[in-house]
Amino acid sequence: MERPTEHIALITGGGSGIGKATGLKLAQAGWHVVLAGRNLGKLQETAQLHSNLTAITADVTNETQVDALFSEIQQRFGRLDLLFNNAGIFSPAARISQTSLEAFTNSLTINVTGAFLCARAAFRLMAAQTPQGGRIINNGSISAHVPRPHAVAYTVSKHAITGLTRSLSLEGRANNIACGQIDIGNATTELTAGIARGSLQADGTQAPEPMMDVDHAASSVLHMASLPLTANVQFMTVMATSMPFIGRG
Repeated sequence: MERPTEHIALITGGGSGIGKATGLKLAQAGWHVVLAGRNLGKLQETAQLHSNLTAITADVTNETQVDALFSEIQQRFGRLDLLFNNAGIFSPAARISQTSLEAFTNSLTINVTGAFLCARAAFRLMAAQTPQGGRIINNGSISAHVPRPHAVAYTVSKHAITGLTRSLSLEGRANNIACGQIDIGNATTELTAGIARGSLQADGTQAPEPMMDVDHAASSVLHMASLPLTANVQFMTVMATSMPFIGRG
């Protein structure tokens, strides 16, 4: 077993975007962060940016791989203090009449089943470790509140994440496990580049949307993660100030 630093964190989807930015932010704050994902190359590139980052490949939709990931964390570091359930995808934009079952199922499998499998494994580890407990932060979306046009699969998946967050918060009380959710709007990443150029609006027009630096999302996760387990940010929304969210729909 490696000698752990004060706090051990796991970030899924940690090789790019919000996961990468959050991993660096936590590492700079003294956490040791395990970055998990399917793309080993991206994970290793990110892990090279700070000595407190470790890359481990895992597909969050694969039960065997998820269990192996958490087993390796337990063996190498002895415990887990934070799970940032971040892995997820945007579905291709399509009207519901044109949305295939495959696309819908793929969104739910990655965004919801993956988060469930990681949360279940985190519960098992956090409940058994000494001292007991830890924190889970689920990456929701402002789509957990209101939908974007032609995004039924993604919207349904993020509403499901809110239900998962509430259930985990309730069940976690017995084992000193806190759970919160961060809903992020228009953080600049590779996945959101199209929104900055021009995105479909509720009135049918295309318009570029204001964006914010992804570092603000990472700083918000760090704030949530840094609280003692006696306090919890249940839900946080952080977004580009002028984006079309309030009043959308």
